[in-house]
Amino acid sequence: MAVYNYDVVVLGSGPAGEGAAMNAAKAGRKVAVVDSRREVGGNCTHLGTIPSKALRHSVRQIMQFNTNPMFRQIGEPRWFSFPDVLKSAERVIAKQVSSRTGYYARNRIDVFFGTGSFADEHTIEVVCANGVVEKLVAKQIVIATGSRPYRPVDVDFHHPRIYDSDTILSLGHTPRRIIIYGAGVIGSEYASIFSGLGVLVDLIDNRDQLLSFLDAEISDALSYHLRNNNVLIRHNEEYESVEGVENGVILHLKSGKKIKADAFLWCNGRTGNTDQLGLENIGIKVNSRGQIEVDQSYRTEVSNVYAAGDVIGWPSLASAAADQGRSAAGSIVDNGSWRFVDDVPTGIYTIPEISSIGKNERELTQAKIPYEVGKAFFKGMARAQISHEPVGMLKLLFHRETLEVLGVHCFGYQASEIVHIGQAIMNQKGEANSIKYFVNTTFNYPTMAEAYRVAAFDGLNRLF
Repeated sequence: MAVYNYDVVVLGSGPAGEGAAMNAAKAGRKVAVVDSRREVGGNCTHLGTIPSKALRHSVRQIMQFNTNPMFRQIGEPRWFSFPDVLKSAERVIAKQVSSRTGYYARNRIDVFFGTGSFADEHTIEVVCANGVVEKLVAKQIVIATGSRPYRPVDVDFHHPRIYDSDTILSLGHTPRRIIIYGAGVIGSEYASIFSGLGVLVDLIDNRDQLLSFLDAEISDALSYHLRNNNVLIRHNEEYESVEGVENGVILHLKSGKKIKADAFLWCNGRTGNTDQLGLENIGIKVNSRGQIEVDQSYRTEVSNVYAAGDVIGWPSLASAAADQGRSAAGSIVDNGSWRFVDDVPTGIYTIPEISSIGKNERELTQAKIPYEVGKAFFKGMARAQISHEPVGMLKLLFHRETLEVLGVHCFGYQASEIVHIGQAIMNQKGEANSIKYFVNTTFNYPTMAEAYRVAAFDGLNRLF
């Protein structure tokens, strides 16, 4: 058994693992990364963020072609199969793997491909694909193994028509009708993707409102546009059983309803990838969803072991995971790069997309904070009209007296880009964080960013 010594060993090469490894390496530490795949990038690159967003982009282009009057003059609406659209995602994945492999090489980070587990609090044993076992000894270890879809034991995921959000990427045909169980972020995004391909979608939600953590007006807008694209949303429903039959799937709900479709996609919850880490060997416990508890320095209950990303739970976003990993390494190397990652923007890649940061109206009302609202509807924005993207709005929430920006909520074209302008202003101190910034600043015209100026004027007009 070969033995290698390092300052830091990182388990996982997704956003959190990459962030931790790069920060530690740039601080002069000798670093190794262990990943169970034969390629770097983690679930984010291979199964989650990258493929689903690439899929969404392709579907959105198809929808624009089929609805734009100029393109309709060229020919009839075009139909694309799910496997055909998936090919564009595969090309992006290959480019991402190539780029990230280069990052590790340039920073002299050793990468081991195999299953890593704790022999003790300073030792990781890596079982490679060929059966060879290698031992990595390190002063500090960062767990960044990510998460996978939660699979209840009473659902037969071996059935050829039953999928989760990982295995759906192996779907070899385009179903006429699909049931999506779970109307969270992932379920809503896939509802948009499949409905955009002309698939009839039944979206099953066990709550009474879609994505209830969002601003209520944004949630209502998403519900409307999903329904407008032929998605049937069923609220307050729970499954009794999932029955796989020869030519499809029958979903039995506790309400007595039975729904049949060609395919079934489970999107209800995720589980931390901790079951193969040997955590029992070092005394680290996980919760019912396989997640590890950490302090604000991302340190676990074992002093030299840290954890970051989806494996610790909230907010389970690739963007936050990268910052958490970097901060975990910052705690180790003490180079001033540590911060507790909390107020992060939400990006939801439905069609149209959603992004927000800060408080929503419900939260401000409950806290009895005197606020006002400013809105800019995209249908009146020149850039949105040019782009044939009239759906959506920017919504600013600000304090009536101090004019401090308290929340930014955006629905529609480029929402996940637009939100960052508001985020930058919200992170300023004192008078610099004021809605007046948007009326006293010149924006390029025509741009989507101009919506801030329109929304600010709208809000300020409500004060008088």
